[in-house]
Amino acid sequence: MRVLVVEDDEGIAGGLAAHLRKQGLAVDVVASVRDGWTALAAEPFDMVLLDLGLRDGDGTTLLRQLRAAPAGRLPDPHTPVLIMTARDEVASRIAGLDLGADDYVAKPFDPDELAARMRALRRRAAGRALPTIAYGELVIDPAARTVTRGGAPVELSPREFSVLLALLEERPHVLSRAQLEARLYNFDSALDSNAIEVHVHRLRRKLGEGLVRTVRGVGYFIPAEPAP
Repeated sequence: MRVLVVEDDEGIAGGLAAHLRKQGLAVDVVASVRDGWTALAAEPFDMVLLDLGLRDGDGTTLLRQLRAAPAGRLPDPHTPVLIMTARDEVASRIAGLDLGADDYVAKPFDPDELAARMRALRRRAAGRALPTIAYGELVIDPAARTVTRGGAPVELSPREFSVLLALLEERPHVLSRAQLEARLYNFDSALDSNAIEVHVHRLRRKLGEGLVRTVRGVGYFIPAEPAP
């Protein structure tokens, strides 16, 4: 999952980014409304963690801009937004939610609670209610970042897990290499030209050749239903 943190407190932003990266997420950090808009216009993000008191204005300005953006291109107006702020007044919470925020957490917050709220938003965006994803013999737990096949654990690298989760969440739609790269790598990541192909090859070796399908010249997908 690719996450944009919009936070002007360097200590909070750095600690949060480190915590999320340890969980296998790709995280970019900006400190202003302007830079947040620039990032959202440049790359697709799965979620935005938005502070309200930013150095060049109120975070609700960015939220308004995002929700008013035309559908079908970047910035994506449907991107889930979780507001995080020291403003704990009820009126501030209501205002943020009414402007289109999907959830709200007041500082100081527990990073694990924030991560749980993020997973809940992803489930909601994907139309899932259950915390795990079952696909044939596979059971994927996004919270624990574990995979079992027929009840036996399967060891995946963080990037392999992220590719698998992205393809399962979007099945049966095809994701291009560029779309998968955008979900796995932040702006500062060094990226090998064949990185996605390597991750897919290893997933097939560990989980079966028929799981991830290739559409030549387009990308990869997992069928809507597992093969009988």
